[in-house]
Amino acid sequence: MTGTHPSARDDSDPEHLPAALRTEALEQLLTERGLVDPATVDALVTQYETNVGPLNGAKVVAKAWTDPEYRRRLLRDGTAAIAELGFTGSQGEHIVVVENTPTTHNVVVCTLCSCYPWPVLGLPPTWYKDPAYRARVVREPRRVLAEMGLDLADDVRITVRDSSSEVRWLVLPERPGGTEHLTEEQLVPLVTRDAMVGVAKVAAP
Repeated sequence: MTGTHPSARDDSDPEHLPAALRTEALEQLLTERGLVDPATVDALVTQYETNVGPLNGAKVVAKAWTDPEYRRRLLRDGTAAIAELGFTGSQGEHIVVVENTPTTHNVVVCTLCSCYPWPVLGLPPTWYKDPAYRARVVREPRRVLAEMGLDLADDVRITVRDSSSEVRWLVLPERPGGTEHLTEEQLVPLVTRDAMVGVAKVAAP
């Protein structure tokens, strides 16, 4: 009986291509045949990348800001506390939450690929998957954050959190001043995806 050794497999075979390449090839084929509108696909990706997913995370953050007991549970066991709000599923099996303060700032990266807590942040943005971000934010986080519009004081300690298939990180950003009168529901729209990755702060309304 003969067989093909895995190392000798034919990578031209679609079944052996990475999932991202197979998806791209399928989208191109469907587009060429007029079965898919690229603009519609882009709109759907944007919806899940910037709206649907991050909205879940924003609800988690807003609850932590207004409920001290929930905040303690969230920082102790992020996965369980997030599941309390119904946000579970693939890529969210083990989420660790870290808190940003006036003196400590956390920023998330995945140096190996693009591991990301989908249940609370949706799809990872393009810049998160970019090799330049993945390499540089580890070496020079302060400079990279400044280039992305976030200037931190020199006395703020920056910690880079490297996500992996075992652990995915979520940042609990600082609550902005002047929002003490806002309700949990009113705080949700203020929380951005970038603030929960740690490349931005939440701005006061």
